[in-house]
Amino acid sequence: MNKKIIKQGLLDSIKKMDVRYMIKNPVMFVVEIGFFLSVILTFVPTAFGDPDASMQVINGIVAFILLLTLLFANFAESLAEGRGKAQANTLRQTKKDMMANRILPDGSFERIAASMLQRGDRVRVVAGETIPNDGEVIEGVATVDESAITGESAPVVKEPGGDFCSVTGGTTVTSDALLIEITSEPGASFLDKMIAMVEGASRKKTPNEIALSTLLVSLTLIFVIVIVSLKPLAMYVGITIPTSILIALTVCLIPTTIGGLLSPIGIAGMDRVTRFNVIAMSGKAVEASGDVDVMILDKTGTITYGNRMAYAFLPVAVFKKQC
Repeated sequence: MNKKIIKQGLLDSIKKMDVRYMIKNPVMFVVEIGFFLSVILTFVPTAFGDPDASMQVINGIVAFILLLTLLFANFAESLAEGRGKAQANTLRQTKKDMMANRILPDGSFERIAASMLQRGDRVRVVAGETIPNDGEVIEGVATVDESAITGESAPVVKEPGGDFCSVTGGTTVTSDALLIEITSEPGASFLDKMIAMVEGASRKKTPNEIALSTLLVSLTLIFVIVIVSLKPLAMYVGITIPTSILIALTVCLIPTTIGGLLSPIGIAGMDRVTRFNVIAMSGKAVEASGDVDVMILDKTGTITYGNRMAYAFLPVAVFKKQC
């Protein structure tokens, strides 16, 4: 997390005060209505029939606290979204800064940005340089570090022909040099697809989140009806309750904290798995993964072992195990 993400989160938290956005979260929408009413009461204490005009300070304090509540909820959501976008921006910046040594028809080299490479172009990549785009090796033998793409810790030997001629943009040559012919169109490389996948991860409500939201809205509606009924009942028995106190009581009763942090928690869940180099395509996938108890992996050499291994000794007949 850096200052840029925090600054953008603060700006977005103010933009999200828009009623058209807040209405999507009924609980926080009620809080925003209470904030607007408190602002009105701060400048016009008798606007809603309150006889006491000396409540300006209290009305202002209530309005300020509600404003902080709204901004904090929006900031938490914006911060979670910003951290997710930063993942795609990092990948995009990596591709933007990548350079390539393109071979011209006369055999000389031209230093250009990787984004300018076209299908059929030939580039030379030496040890320590990053392969600029997807392609095939047409000359040379070298080892390539593909850990950033495949997770394979050991460098892989690349050579012309066979199954080891294809290379992926974003991987690094660790020894010798390769002459590579670009095989992907601009914007269609593996790195481009990865960026599109990160950006395309949808933030849809999970079934549990929908059920919880329904419960929160129901509770909010019940408490709002109760609070609205208090004022006429109090007037009937000769008791005066300031409107600002009723607003504060409403915010205290409704599930404000849960309603304000429900979306940020879901977004943060998707962002958390991204830190482990796992792309979550939806919040539902993250939620469902918590119920997984059996996983089948086919990544020999990186995750699983390529050879059979004994993990238990089971004595049979009259034999006994001795350690």
